Amino acid sequence: MNGNSGLLRPRVAVTLAMASVAATCGGLMGVLPMPAAAAAPRPAATPVAYVADNTAGTVTPINTATNTAGAPITVGTGPTWVAVTPNGATAYVVNTGSNSVTPINTATNTAGTAIPVGTKPEFVAVTPNGATAYVSSNGSNTVTPINTATNTAGAPIKVGAGPLEVVVTPNGAKAYVANSGTNTVTPINTATNRAGKPITVGKGPDALAVTPNGKTLYVANAGSNTVTPVTVATNTVGKAIPVGTAPDSITITPTGTKAYVANFKSANVTPITVATNKAGTPIAVGTFPEVIAITPNNRTAYVADNGFGTGTTVTPITVATNKAGTPITVGTSPEVVSIVAGGATAYVTNNGSNSVTPINTVTNKAGTAIPVGTGPFGIAITP
Repeated sequence: MNGNSGLLRPRVAVTLAMASVAATCGGLMGVLPMPAAAAAPRPAATPVAYVADNTAGTVTPINTATNTAGAPITVGTGPTWVAVTPNGATAYVVNTGSNSVTPINTATNTAGTAIPVGTKPEFVAVTPNGATAYVSSNGSNTVTPINTATNTAGAPIKVGAGPLEVVVTPNGAKAYVANSGTNTVTPINTATNRAGKPITVGKGPDALAVTPNGKTLYVANAGSNTVTPVTVATNTVGKAIPVGTAPDSITITPTGTKAYVANFKSANVTPITVATNKAGTPIAVGTFPEVIAITPNNRTAYVADNGFGTGTTVTPITVATNKAGTPITVGTSPEVVSIVAGGATAYVTNNGSNSVTPINTVTNKAGTAIPVGTGPFGIAITP
């Protein structure tokens, strides 16, 4: 399930800019006020993709207008995931090997002082108002809140064993973390940074997604081949939804009508109807599917077919029909797909060939691979 880089990796919908999610959904309890520091407009007009080069210890910025890579930015050891603030001013990079998070100023592409977090940090998620970045640390069973105005870490929040992915509700009121070692999800009150009562789900939860209206959290349980729906308002669990083998990524359509689950060990994707929580017919894709990304116009879902380190394709799925199209040839071991805010281009990190492939979402044609540092993994794009 960990592909060829040997990392514990939650599968997540990292595709749409947090700003677009926040703008679309007011949530159940209202959006948190935007702090003055986070409200400043992003200085650059062209979206930039930031790629974590896991084995190089760098992040490569890619100009999405020209598809050219800039100079690598040195960060910590073993960078994995990247998250960008909603205003696009800062990219936060998780350094799994050096127990830190590096903030990158996107106006200058310079790295700031590394922020110490817990042991073996795995994932980072930023609140819709841009005030806080939450970092899960798999080795210390904590989540560290980072104040984005000062880039300082707050007191670690104790959660369950083996925390992986973190997701924040669209209204910013709650953060949830998947605890793979205790088969639970911990809710965190973002106003107080206090953990609530753990929610028991299936075995080995490792991926999370919240519906755009903020009503339902979906939990992919890699160890029990199920997805657990959780009512956000009450943190109550619904009936588990059977899916394929080792589900490790879940993404919800922008309209909130469907969830797509990548089943890593059964070479397919399970569509779930959100209104009924019923699983549809599995959609065959390449071997060992990884992260799924969906275009903002709700037209196409792109599935990275990792092939356990040997795959070379991304499969497009037509959302309206749940039909898979012709696989698109990219680099070796495609890992993560991220789509630019306007939806015109999908970018795929190729962990095994040290490149990123742009895909034209209108034609489903791959462009020329963009060389980056060694072991590219996570990618995030500024608004």
